[in-house]
Amino acid sequence: MGFANEVGIDLGTANVLVYIKGKGIVLSEPSVVAINNDTDEILAVGEEARQMLGRTPSNIVAIRPLRDGVVSDYDITERMLKYFIRKTCGNGRFFKPRIMVCVPSGVTEVEKRAVREAAEQAGGKDVFLMEEPVAAAIGAGLDISKPDGIMVIDIGGGTTDAAVISLGGVVISHSVRVGGVKMDEAIIDFIKREFNILIGDRTAEEVKLDLGSALPLRDERRARIRGRDMVTNLPQTTEITSTQIYEALHEPCMAILGAIKWVLERTPPELAADIMHNGVYLTGGGSLLYGMDQLIASELGIPVLLSKEPMDCAALGLGNIIENYELLEHLGRTSFLKPF
Repeated sequence: MGFANEVGIDLGTANVLVYIKGKGIVLSEPSVVAINNDTDEILAVGEEARQMLGRTPSNIVAIRPLRDGVVSDYDITERMLKYFIRKTCGNGRFFKPRIMVCVPSGVTEVEKRAVREAAEQAGGKDVFLMEEPVAAAIGAGLDISKPDGIMVIDIGGGTTDAAVISLGGVVISHSVRVGGVKMDEAIIDFIKREFNILIGDRTAEEVKLDLGSALPLRDERRARIRGRDMVTNLPQTTEITSTQIYEALHEPCMAILGAIKWVLERTPPELAADIMHNGVYLTGGGSLLYGMDQLIASELGIPVLLSKEPMDCAALGLGNIIENYELLEHLGRTSFLKPF
């Protein structure tokens, strides 16, 4: 395998996407790692490890090393990154790729350092961090270099980033640790509370994809779910409706809406006028929840546009920068260019 020397990584709570210069997005896998507790050996990474979630024997644990968009387990994150870099870039002993990584706009300096160090320890030569809303906006095909206000809402697995961008930079942003994973947790809690049945993360995600909506559905849908009865501890099956799942998802949807309102209330008037005219742009996997765009549009009275490939936007944005470094100069980000 040939070596790739410039790599963009969208390091998400739910998924990792890797973009390689000249090749495009070469990897999109769940950010899950399966480890043997007895030997500390990594057994599986990505989709193979996700299949093990909630199904492992006592000596094997399948974990997500990122929580709420940031590194929660530094060692496992580093090992996961090393695996993905070797899988996509090759395994040269003296080869170190230059890496650009997406981070949520609200991360602290400590959290940024953890991401940077994990990428360096995984084999990165120069590691740069890019705010997720900026990368997502570029990936969605928006020209963020103009003095116009552009609002991007990136609903990921662990965080929702709402940001107003103008002249290539973030004017104001707000990040809440609510996303696809919190939606899954809300479904688990609802079914536990209403039915006394415990379901796993994978079942909750399947229910979200099948019945989940941000608005009540006109035609009610039903599905049967299996879990463990919390009274008898025996396997149990029950029927749930789309209305019940809408109720379960109401709170995380309102938290996302609250973050968007927070940003709009603090946006300078000139940029707010631009946003009213141009609308807001939705990116990230969470934006695919049925009715999410309609909910935001009806609550804010602003047009909402869903990106073509919402799950890939941030990785594609990093790719655009890697393929065309003049773009950074155009955006006034010349500090990024120096080590290159």
